[in-house]
Amino acid sequence: MGFELTGKDYADYIKKAYELIHENGDYVTELDLATGDGDHWSNINMGFEKLVEKYEELGQLPISEEFKEIGKTMMAVIGGSSGVLYGSAYLAAAKAVKGKETLDCQGVCDSLEAMLEAIMSRGQAKEGFKTMIDSLAPAVMAYKKGISDGVSELEICEIVKQAAVDGAENTKNMEAVKGRATYQANKGLGHLDPGAVTMSYQIGTLMNCIKEKINF
Repeated sequence: MGFELTGKDYADYIKKAYELIHENGDYVTELDLATGDGDHWSNINMGFEKLVEKYEELGQLPISEEFKEIGKTMMAVIGGSSGVLYGSAYLAAAKAVKGKETLDCQGVCDSLEAMLEAIMSRGQAKEGFKTMIDSLAPAVMAYKKGISDGVSELEICEIVKQAAVDGAENTKNMEAVKGRATYQANKGLGHLDPGAVTMSYQIGTLMNCIKEKINF
């Protein structure tokens, strides 16, 4: 087994992630209004919408250059802290896979880990703070463990996807340490973090796209 994720494949992933985020607009906004100012979905949606507009251009780039372009676009288009965090994440991923035209299993893991480290560093946050990190961190940990345990790539995709979903679900049991939810008396306890939910959408979609590319 094995797979090779090209720039075109990643552009296809961006389009599918956008579709999932877009169609869940009401749900994500409802989550955000319970704990924040309700603009998370519109910001993320706007960023992915702009990336889809650049679909042809992105799809022709080597993966490392594509990540760089995605990072710059997200930083320019997405409002609030999300733009800086997503932008930093993709620029860090571009460095982590510098010079690569495609990604294999280890390459995807390296890029996700670089994104995680950049978001934690730039946002001065960590797992348990009730942010998108709480979806991304368990996914990265599951990915690294899957590779080190010699788990099949197909199974890794399922494990990583589930880890992201479970991580987002676990934010319901957390008190916010960062963001607007910290101003609430209960610090958002009992509510899902919208950033973790949209991150789980992205990771799940990416894993589904990879599954389609695995050669048996």
